[in-house]
Order: sequence, then structure tokens, then C-alpha cells
Amino acid sequence: MNSDCTNRYYIFERLIPSILAGIKVITIRDEAESHYKPNTIVDLLSNEHGTYYGKLQIISVSPLNFNEINEFHAQQEGMSLPTLKALIKDIYPTTENLYLIEYKLIQ
Repeated sequence: MNSDCTNRYYIFERLIPSILAGIKVITIRDEAESHYKPNTIVDLLSNEHGTYYGKLQIISVSPLNFNEINEFHAQQEGMSLPTLKALIKDIYPTTENLYLIEYKLIQ
């Protein structure tokens, strides 16, 4: 793995405003993207263009099964539970074992 990847957090451009507003404070990723370590600082970048938006501090990384995703996770993601589950299935259609990454914007 390119060590530079551990210092960058890529996310869809449409989700950036909710991070900057402090609404979205977690992300749910697959094992390939579970390499972040608590207390590290990463650059917040858009998937589409690599635009830099600030810095995040990783708070925690923990396993999460798709069936365990609940309303609290949806609230932390800044969306409804059905929308969150549909988005996760769209990105990871066959993956049940996921990772919850909690972070805070530190700019």
C-alpha cells in the first residue's frame, strides 16, 4: 500500500458539505479502506477531483456488520437509514463486514 494513502481521506464531493458543517462525523468502509489509525490526521479530499477541503482527525476504527447499521449511524452520516443502507449497498454490493470510521474536522 502506498503510505501516502493513509494520510488522505477521499469522499464523494456531494458529501463534503455535511462534513464541513459538522453533520457527517463517520464513514462506513470496507476492509480495504479500514487502514486508518485513531489519533492520526488526514487530508479531506473529494473523490472526483482530489480537491482539498481541510483536515480530519481519526477518532476510531471499528468493525461493523451491514445488518448492524442503525438510525444512530444514519444520523452520524447525515442521512436517513434507508438512504444510508442503499448507498452502502451501491458502493459495496456484496460486502457484509464493514468498518465504521469516526472522525472530527479540525481544519
